[in-house]
Amino acid sequence: MFKLISGFFLGWALGSNDAANIFGTAVATRTIKFWTAAILTSVFVIIGAVLEGSGGIETLGSLSSQTVNSAFITSFAAAITVSLMTYLKLPVSTSQAVVGAIIGSGLVRNTVNFTPLLKIFAAWFFTPIGALIIAIIFMKIYSSYIEKYIKNIVSLDKMIKIGLIIAGIYGSYALGANNVANVTGVYVKTGFISPVQGSLFGGIAIASGVLTYSRNVMMTVGQRITKLSSLNALIAVLAESTTVYIYAKIGIPVSTSQAIVGAVIGIGLIKGINLLNKNTLKNIFFGWLGTPTIALIISFIMTNLIN
Repeated sequence: MFKLISGFFLGWALGSNDAANIFGTAVATRTIKFWTAAILTSVFVIIGAVLEGSGGIETLGSLSSQTVNSAFITSFAAAITVSLMTYLKLPVSTSQAVVGAIIGSGLVRNTVNFTPLLKIFAAWFFTPIGALIIAIIFMKIYSSYIEKYIKNIVSLDKMIKIGLIIAGIYGSYALGANNVANVTGVYVKTGFISPVQGSLFGGIAIASGVLTYSRNVMMTVGQRITKLSSLNALIAVLAESTTVYIYAKIGIPVSTSQAIVGAVIGIGLIKGINLLNKNTLKNIFFGWLGTPTIALIISFIMTNLIN
């Protein structure tokens, strides 16, 4: 079981980074307390992972054959990459880190199956675009219907707070269902653990990161991209959660970071492009490009050294 340590490390890093994409906007606007968000995220990540995490596990498993050693290296390389980006307070894609690490190890062992990559790369491209479009649609629905019928400010604030909690729970469930594959998919591929064991173990690992080290990235997503009202925070999380859950049903692990940033950009476009923090966006886009590359290099080097 020692070889699972790197899987747990990766799950911890994922939770540390990606919890921001679920409740970051709500915590940053002080609509919901951090610990309320962290506990809700942890519980529903595990539930989502156990109930609907198998599809993504199968997709990642198809990228390359795995041994227990290669699974350890792949998870460790991805975890180091995500942890580095988390330390730099950049919300990045754990899915991209894992895919990069799988390719790096697979190139050394000559076991990479490039066929599924086209589908995965397409999902990376369309995730932020889809979330952006969904966010704009939700903004239009609000302005056309909700704004007309709810005039009382107190009632609206209460609705938004309840909505943020519900949206966060939904997003946490979607995160577990979609991203648990990143944590234990390579181990399940080896037969070292079963899909059920992998889903439960991965969900717990993600929850550990949420509870211990997610606050910094929450503030990056919530405040530094654009100044969001509580209502816009609700719309952003709903758009991100919907996007990620769609991909969970398809069986492709995608980036909650890309989804939430796409959603926030969509809201920023409606509010006015001048509200976007362009320097932060540049850093995040750099992280998206650098993440799979760094993970690939680390995994490639480690596989050469150990094998």
